[in-house]
Amino acid sequence: MIRIAIDAMGGDFGPEPIIEGVIQALDEKQFLPILVGVKEDILEFLPQYYVDKVQFEEASDIIAMSDAATDALKRKDSSIFKAVELVREGKADAVLSAGHSGATMTAATLRMGRIPGINKPALATLMPSITKSKTLVLDVGSVTDCKPENLFQFGAMGEAYAAKILKIEDPKVGLLANGSEDSKGNELTKATFPLLKSLSGFIGNVEGKDIFNGKVNVVVCDGFTGNILLKTAEGAVSTVFDLMKQHIRKSLPAKIGALMMKKKVFGNMKKQVDKDEYGGAPLLGLKGCAIISHGASSSKAIKNAVFQAISYVESDVNTTIETLLEEANENV
Repeated sequence: MIRIAIDAMGGDFGPEPIIEGVIQALDEKQFLPILVGVKEDILEFLPQYYVDKVQFEEASDIIAMSDAATDALKRKDSSIFKAVELVREGKADAVLSAGHSGATMTAATLRMGRIPGINKPALATLMPSITKSKTLVLDVGSVTDCKPENLFQFGAMGEAYAAKILKIEDPKVGLLANGSEDSKGNELTKATFPLLKSLSGFIGNVEGKDIFNGKVNVVVCDGFTGNILLKTAEGAVSTVFDLMKQHIRKSLPAKIGALMMKKKVFGNMKKQVDKDEYGGAPLLGLKGCAIISHGASSSKAIKNAVFQAISYVESDVNTTIETLLEEANENV
């Protein structure tokens, strides 16, 4: 049975949505949650029926969002550190946290270690697309200052993840630039371009719009650019829906039309762009699985993050990453 170490104390709203998400996941799939945190606080939100379906790992310390990321290595009784240690010690197959993302990334990278050939891990996220398949974007915040070899490794990891987890046959990989022509980009992307050409799925430079139009399955960028892209996209989606609501309220025919489209059209649209559907972002490149969820994650997001961790563990994505890197390095 797959064992997932879950930071039950992290997140903006305490243990309640995290435990509720775990319960929802247990109702649908078989796995062993190892809930890390203050047991008494966890039990407040865990119905008696589920007590024998989970394990507990006591941790009295909680790393606050305002704390430094490096605190994760110093405060060894924190829920984040103890959850990561369970994976490092082989007592869990994956770690999931909605707590301090920087602390989780720091602890996971330095305690779990990296896959051979990976210099720095990448945080990956799924973005909506007009096609059935979502677009994987990485990095979205793990490495703000990248070198060409980092982006090349991100491309290999993204291609492997798209193939093994997203089940996309022959995924297309693009390098985010300010134009699709081979000559476009800054010094970083121009130096990265020839390295990525060794990947079988690389199609060249892509623009921001290509993330959403189905042209590509994987988009590679540095963490600074990717994080801005992610937050801009989230803001744009929220603004579009707010504007739609404003205009619908002003018109009776629009209200009637909206009512008729509420379930099939708007419902499907909301589901496609809802970040809770993805649950969390995998930190690719580690010896193991680490899923990082948003601090404001709902129970639905936690449930889907658990499913994401299960899919990751069940796949051989890490082995595929190693193989891709070896093959690509031979072709460089």
